[in-house]
Amino acid sequence: MTEEQKGERIAKWMARAGVGSRRDIERMIEAGRIRMNGSSVEHPATFVQDGDIIQLDGKVIGGKEHTRVWRYHKPDGLMTTHRDPQGRPTVFDSLPEGMPRVVSVGRLDINSEGLLLLTNDGELARRLELPSNAWIRRYRVRVFGVVDERKLAALAHGSEFDGVRYGPIEAGLDSQKGDNAWLTVSLQEGKNREIRRVMMGLNLHVSRLIRVSYGPFQLGTLQKREIEEVQGKILREQIPGLAAAPRRVRRVVRDTTPDTTSPDAEEE
Repeated sequence: MTEEQKGERIAKWMARAGVGSRRDIERMIEAGRIRMNGSSVEHPATFVQDGDIIQLDGKVIGGKEHTRVWRYHKPDGLMTTHRDPQGRPTVFDSLPEGMPRVVSVGRLDINSEGLLLLTNDGELARRLELPSNAWIRRYRVRVFGVVDERKLAALAHGSEFDGVRYGPIEAGLDSQKGDNAWLTVSLQEGKNREIRRVMMGLNLHVSRLIRVSYGPFQLGTLQKREIEEVQGKILREQIPGLAAAPRRVRRVVRDTTPDTTSPDAEEE
């Protein structure tokens, strides 16, 4: 029997259903949280066929949906996680009612803001995070300190601080007023808190970090906490091999208080 005849592996099936990444689902299986047709699933290589009933924590999970992606303007102060042990507010708590279960493509730490991609397809999220995509992540970064433009330029050849080796980073000075400066920083593969740690190695303190693009997707004019679905046609153009159903673009704002602050305004 071919693998196609067997069905689809449950970890992949649930990732496509938007439950989480394959790794997340493997942990759920280990914890005994997933059942198929009433029996506990004990291995992520379990195959799912049409008609099988999959449950997570006793709730039935629907079948595969068309892949959908949203652009979300994350404000600072939110964790990019579904559950925080310390009880801090999360991105997913802030989403408007009616949103399906989604996962993030990469993360932004609690003090960072800007563009965060969300998708109902955990497998796609994992794919878009891979460095092999060569997708550029671009940030606007406000720093405190004296900027040495030669040292910034040298980051393009890779760097090492506190024993950690970092890949190429393109960084340029946009403006400086007193001890505060705005930089544009671009990288393909980011380690945890990479920009903050690299800037610290240059004796610069990051006071604000805003992601303005992730690959071909831009933050654009989205206000904080605003979310907008990417049209299916654009998804297919930007992500080769993806079959997404066209959907009408919909903007939803959780917090209707207008945010008139821009990075440039804060330079004053």
